[in-house]
Amino acid sequence: MRKQVLVFSLGLLTLASFAQKKELKSIEKALNKNDFNGASTIVKSIEGSIEGADDKYKSKYYFLKGQTEVGKKDYEKAVAAFNQLFDFEKKIGKERYSSEARPVMNKIIQSVSEKAINSYNKDKNFVEAAKYFYMTYKLSPKDTSFAYNAAVSATQAKKYEDALKYYKELRDVGYTGKETLYLATNKENGKEENLGSKTQRDLMVKSGKYLKPVNKTTDGKSALIIKNIALILKEQGKTDEAIAALSEARKANPKDLNLLLNEADMYIKLGKMDKFGELMNEAVSLDPNNPSLYYNLGVVNFNQGRAEDAIKYYKKAIELKSDYADAYMNLSVVILDKEKAIVEEMNKNLSNFKKYDQLALDQKNVYKEALPYLEKADGLNRTVDTVKSLMSIYEVLEMNSKSKEFRDLYKSMR
Repeated sequence: MRKQVLVFSLGLLTLASFAQKKELKSIEKALNKNDFNGASTIVKSIEGSIEGADDKYKSKYYFLKGQTEVGKKDYEKAVAAFNQLFDFEKKIGKERYSSEARPVMNKIIQSVSEKAINSYNKDKNFVEAAKYFYMTYKLSPKDTSFAYNAAVSATQAKKYEDALKYYKELRDVGYTGKETLYLATNKENGKEENLGSKTQRDLMVKSGKYLKPVNKTTDGKSALIIKNIALILKEQGKTDEAIAALSEARKANPKDLNLLLNEADMYIKLGKMDKFGELMNEAVSLDPNNPSLYYNLGVVNFNQGRAEDAIKYYKKAIELKSDYADAYMNLSVVILDKEKAIVEEMNKNLSNFKKYDQLALDQKNVYKEALPYLEKADGLNRTVDTVKSLMSIYEVLEMNSKSKEFRDLYKSMR
């Protein structure tokens, strides 16, 4: 009895193999006729039995399944099938169809990436761009820049959940966004140009058309990714998570000025100027010759009522950058702010002529102190505000020719 059962089982196995071989040939015939729906129906009909098939039939099944999905333009399923093929043939140590599948995979990746680029640049369809950039990344996981493009596109489309997913994935895989540029100087025009690859650059130098080959590494995007994660979390009302994301990143990179400034920027948006000021002081210790940091400290201190400290920081910013128009303007604003208290006292002493006259003199002295900084700001970056402020000061200081000049100028700018 046992012998009969064994023979019967072997008979079933032989029949199953024969059936699978026959079905695989039917898929091939359907594909040759471009009958992709027909091929898909047969693929699905033998899906459940393929696990027990011979290795050669399994390989062929995965390959034909991938081709069927390509025909239907379902590229994600096509790549999944081809990846099954690659993994399986790697496991058994024998390639039957992988070499045929790889060029097909490359064409799919090229097609999907082109669709992503066109959706972003030509159609401005950021939803579709995000979808196809991310699909390109999943088809070719080594090309992490496509995941970054997907995140940017999703943000443009205001699909913040998708963008957050892509940014977090980039963070988790350790994407830096750094690139090596292979540069050389064009002998004809003297300009440094990026020649794409080391091989291409070296060939152009060898040809004599280019000189001075040099490699440069671009700035990474790690800090920007963390910042964008934080901004999306903030947009979603998840402020604590946003700050935590930046703080965690800074623990791993305590000397990364970009991360520190991004965290500081988050506190500005939250209106927490005291915390912003703390971080700005820390930033100054990391980059003591950065005028923008002193400028921001000037803003913080003035907003918190520390005018003398604000003046000190604005002057330091100007010392480091002599053409810092905003610093000159803000410095004049801080000085002119002293006028408020003087005017209040003047209003209280309208009948006390002696004290009123002294206060009026104090007011003029404030104007005289602020004037050179305001004139410098106007010279560097003239605006309606700088012209109007100077016109008023010249009038109070009885600088008549200047007052008339700036009054006419103000009228022409309005």
